[in-house]
Amino acid sequence: MSSRYSSALDAGTRPCQRRAIIRTSSCLTSSQPASALAMKRARVVTMNAALGPLDYRVPESMDVVPGSIVVAPLGPRQLLGVAWEPDRLSSNEVPDSRLRPLAGTLDVRPIAAPLRRLCEWTADYYLAPLASVLRMVLPSSAALDGPRQLTEYRPTGASPARLTPQREKALAAVEGRQGTIRELADHAGVSDGVMRGLVNAGALQAVAVDADRPLPCPDPDHAPPDLNDDQREAASDLSSAVGKGFDPILLDGVTGSGKTEVYFEAIAECLRQGRQALVLLPEIALTEPFLKRFEARFGCAPVAWHSGLRSSQRRRAWRGIASGEAAVIVGARSALFLPYPNLGLIVVDEAHEPTFKQEDGVQYHARDTAVMRARFEGIPVILSSATPAIESRHMVEIGRYREVSLPKRFAGASMPEIRAINLTQDPPPRGRWLAPELVRELESNLDRGEQSLLFLNRRGFAPLTLCRHCGHRFQCPNCTAWMVEHRLMHRLACHHCGHVMPPPKACPECGEEDSLVACGPGVERIADEVADLFPDARAAIVTSDTIWSPLKAAEFVGAMDAGAIDIVVGTQLVTKGYHFPNLTLVGVVDADLGLAGGDLRAAERSFQQIQQVAGRAGRGDKPGRVLVQTHDPDAPVIAALVSGDVPGFYGAETEARREAAMPPFGRLAAIVVSAEDASEAEAVARRIGHSAPDVEGMAVFGPAPAPLAMLRGRHRQRLLVHARRSLDVQDVIRDWLADIEWSPKVRVSVDVDPYSFL
Repeated sequence: MSSRYSSALDAGTRPCQRRAIIRTSSCLTSSQPASALAMKRARVVTMNAALGPLDYRVPESMDVVPGSIVVAPLGPRQLLGVAWEPDRLSSNEVPDSRLRPLAGTLDVRPIAAPLRRLCEWTADYYLAPLASVLRMVLPSSAALDGPRQLTEYRPTGASPARLTPQREKALAAVEGRQGTIRELADHAGVSDGVMRGLVNAGALQAVAVDADRPLPCPDPDHAPPDLNDDQREAASDLSSAVGKGFDPILLDGVTGSGKTEVYFEAIAECLRQGRQALVLLPEIALTEPFLKRFEARFGCAPVAWHSGLRSSQRRRAWRGIASGEAAVIVGARSALFLPYPNLGLIVVDEAHEPTFKQEDGVQYHARDTAVMRARFEGIPVILSSATPAIESRHMVEIGRYREVSLPKRFAGASMPEIRAINLTQDPPPRGRWLAPELVRELESNLDRGEQSLLFLNRRGFAPLTLCRHCGHRFQCPNCTAWMVEHRLMHRLACHHCGHVMPPPKACPECGEEDSLVACGPGVERIADEVADLFPDARAAIVTSDTIWSPLKAAEFVGAMDAGAIDIVVGTQLVTKGYHFPNLTLVGVVDADLGLAGGDLRAAERSFQQIQQVAGRAGRGDKPGRVLVQTHDPDAPVIAALVSGDVPGFYGAETEARREAAMPPFGRLAAIVVSAEDASEAEAVARRIGHSAPDVEGMAVFGPAPAPLAMLRGRHRQRLLVHARRSLDVQDVIRDWLADIEWSPKVRVSVDVDPYSFL
């Protein structure tokens, strides 16, 4: 590279990071005894982001090496921290005689050198405190404790004196099973109270078990799939990369081509070599369907890691991962920072998804950070997608990644036919949102007993509620955003801060009763229209409001597979990961919705979403059809979808980015200033703007109110930094902000490579 630091997407390193890789050999490895690297003076990074590295004396009786998890005294408190190599982190030098001794070490494996290098890189690249990154490595304090026991329950065989239908259902479901109250209740589909009632009635008995009992071990040869020639070639290519060093691979396959089955074979090879594999998924709702597919292939479920885990499950998963017992882990983006001692493969599924970008805290992109972890670990990383991001395609073009393609659907299934409905020529009736042609196709599908999907990426009933008498619009008191009506839950809600309120009977502005009117459609409104048009059809609304856990996702998948749902009305949650052979019709209610707002990635994101949702149709023996409702059928996105000209669309988008020097051909960073007082936020933002350095190849735009000018009660100002690709923009911003002081009431955050421009 021609600069110190080009981009996370380069999977490259700054000179300091390159030196770090060279020095890694001096850190603890499996061939070196801990005593060879024992420290007498430890530099400790605590979990407190406000503190810098602190030096401590290591007592003679204590064995501390780089990566050891230690307990460090600070005043009257004791803090958790990680011992670090002194030469890697600067600190105020304190004489040995003044150092306080460490209070202890925890009996867990030290954080390995590759993960420490990843933490340093993430903190450096995304301008975040190292302590904040470490909190993702050690997210559960309970997992760091010693052995524990927990209480599980199993049937006694006794029948309770009072046998209600719910109790009878629960006993039948848990026969021969053992688990916690919650696990048994979830399995039986009853409340926790029903299970506790059975315990009190003597039908279930308590059993003390080891909280860290063994995890199931996947069998790489349990049920090998029957692959076609293209899949077999791709699987062989991916499998041969395991154990051969760092190798970033873009697995580009059309929807329904069997990408999951193909990278499963790379996971199988990883298991045969006795190493761990990590699969990252963009949505928690995709976890449960994935687990079932994995279990069918490998004989048992992998270890899951996501925010929906209970504390006991989180503890067991973390300890299994840290010990190396957990062989395959599937999880959300945070799973990337867990301490795998023997990682052999990383897979990023649906790698184009914007949800891989963390929008608060450490604002990292899991796709790019996964490439860096693979580099530090010296292992392959597979980025799997039917609609790869322009950044990933560019990395293939310049030779940084290599590509493995699956151009055809599995088992001879054909890609669906895509047609545009011009809403200016064939509009819905007044008060309706589905065009007559789409309604006719829905009716035909119902007559044939086939399933349909209506896609609208807008939750709730309506995005705006106003008073028809005075024009008052309901806005969130904490954000510059409209309150969204959720008629099913009888509330108005802000989708940014979570503020909710019941819909009032009268306008709060003019006092007029029954004057409130919903404007625009959300999925609930479309579902109401479906119910009016097809009263006998069985419809389901699928959004993050209805599918909020893996269990709910499993229920939805089970109902679709059983044919208990005729029409699905859903948001982007249904655009990926699901395979329903009897779903043959997809209707995109508003294809123009995602193109508004001037977002850098608006056209690409709309194209990806519509192509992904279109890919749900015709995945079985029956052909699929896709109808796209739009007011502008000649728009490049719509025209490319209808014509199937994927290379042409991406070529035009890539060239437009190149001409504007936008990512991946340039660099962006957003500086967001927020405060409860609008004048304070504006004053600090102006001070930052006025002190912007004059650097060749860099321009600073703003400050100006952020598009979402108030969020969670804080007023926001934004500056946008645009720089040439070769500029080390992180160092520029770091030095720039270091010379400016602001009140503790004001927050200044930096988002490197932003995905959201709100």
